[in-house]
Amino acid sequence: MSQIRDTTTTHDSPLKFLKPCTTPEKSGELISFFMKGALSISLLVSIYFVFFSNFSGQSRWLIRYCPSCENFSAVHHRSIDRLEKTNISHILFGIGGSVKTWKDRRHYSELWWKPNTTRGYVWLDEKPNENEPWLVNSPPYRVSEDTSKFKYTNWYGSRSAIRIARIVLESFRLGNDNVRWLVLGDDDTVFFPENLIDVLSRYDHNQMYYIGGNSESVEQDVIHSYGMAFGGGGMALSYPLVVQLVKLLDGCIDRYHYLYGSDERICACVAEIGVSITKELGFHQFDIRDDPYGLLAAHPVAPLVSLHHLDYVKPLFPEKDQLDSLRSLMGVYKMDPVRTLQHSFCYDLKQNWSVSISWGYTVQIYPTLLTAKQLETPLQTFRTWKSWSNGPFTFNTRLPNNEACERPVIFYLDRVDEVGRGKMFTSYKRISSLGGDECGLATHATVLALQTVEVSSSKMIGKDWKRVRRRQCCEIVKHESSALQIMIRRCGSGETVTLP
Repeated sequence: MSQIRDTTTTHDSPLKFLKPCTTPEKSGELISFFMKGALSISLLVSIYFVFFSNFSGQSRWLIRYCPSCENFSAVHHRSIDRLEKTNISHILFGIGGSVKTWKDRRHYSELWWKPNTTRGYVWLDEKPNENEPWLVNSPPYRVSEDTSKFKYTNWYGSRSAIRIARIVLESFRLGNDNVRWLVLGDDDTVFFPENLIDVLSRYDHNQMYYIGGNSESVEQDVIHSYGMAFGGGGMALSYPLVVQLVKLLDGCIDRYHYLYGSDERICACVAEIGVSITKELGFHQFDIRDDPYGLLAAHPVAPLVSLHHLDYVKPLFPEKDQLDSLRSLMGVYKMDPVRTLQHSFCYDLKQNWSVSISWGYTVQIYPTLLTAKQLETPLQTFRTWKSWSNGPFTFNTRLPNNEACERPVIFYLDRVDEVGRGKMFTSYKRISSLGGDECGLATHATVLALQTVEVSSSKMIGKDWKRVRRRQCCEIVKHESSALQIMIRRCGSGETVTLP
């Protein structure tokens, strides 16, 4: 205050530029004016915070649709707590189905769908039979709009591809609030939602993302596209991308009338927007035939997000049908979602054994020492999707050894327990092998004497995927005549899986 008053008499004052308009009386009025202004701004800011604190502490998409003018717009309102972690409420599922297929495939969706928690619909080609009540454990259904006006000229495909592609548009029109991601799949797709959330939470949902995986069979990627998220394995579209996509979708569907599937149409339309696929290894199209064992026993270092085409491969577990096999896998998944199918391997140097673990599924014991590169490469127990040939695939495989004594002895999951806070125990029982049981060498007898493998571990958490991805390590804890005890843990600093 005194400094400002002095500006009227002190020539060297740094505030001398105020001299023409700051007499002592006017300066007091000026200060009073600024103080009142500051109080007003402070009051407005306080009102702003109080007002917006009444809203949910999360980002919201408010979707507006004008049926008559085809005018789409979306306004993204960020609240104060816009950094809330992505959770299941932020995901809207769109499942492509039909009345004809749903009767036999609904069990797949019911494995992972949680009524009143999971959001979305299965989209049908017509209204289901009113005499057969819709089960509460199934996703709610919607009947797709008529698509007869659209062109479809692919001679070996089905017009249902148009209807299923338009799930994007019809889901958008529902105007669901607080949606960050639209996730598409088929009625024979099994999702693992917690892992899906872990994957999507690594991406900024305010940006345009198109996330999914390719086919496992090269022939399918060549026919369709390496740049496409295959729909059965699931794809995730961020809502900013959906907002742009729905503006051109119907016209785009007609432009690409010659394409085969719904996922090809979505890929082509997304390309017109200029967005490329972001590939995630946990989306499994399962474009394979025969036995998926080798692929699941050497799962990539990525969360298990989805499985598809389960009617076209052998059951995941021997001595069970496919549905019971999936129930077993889902039971493990509920105990430790993040670790499910995660691959670890180590050596028993006293026995010269290589031990490979796919957590919650299987253990393989080789009576020889294999390199880390060999152990991380899936055994080719499957064939390609279309031609039923031995490849090629979009990942490396290794053929089972013709020598019985070189093949692994295989153990399958028997039970899983939580034995302490965050401590997991899984037990694996020997049921069958790829021929190792036929070996007559004395050195093989010790392996064949094993009846169970017991594995202890700590429960994995989602933030483990936010670190640099690294396979966890294991070590042999105890070897008894009929049982082998193993512990899985994070690798130590500088630790490697290197043969001596």
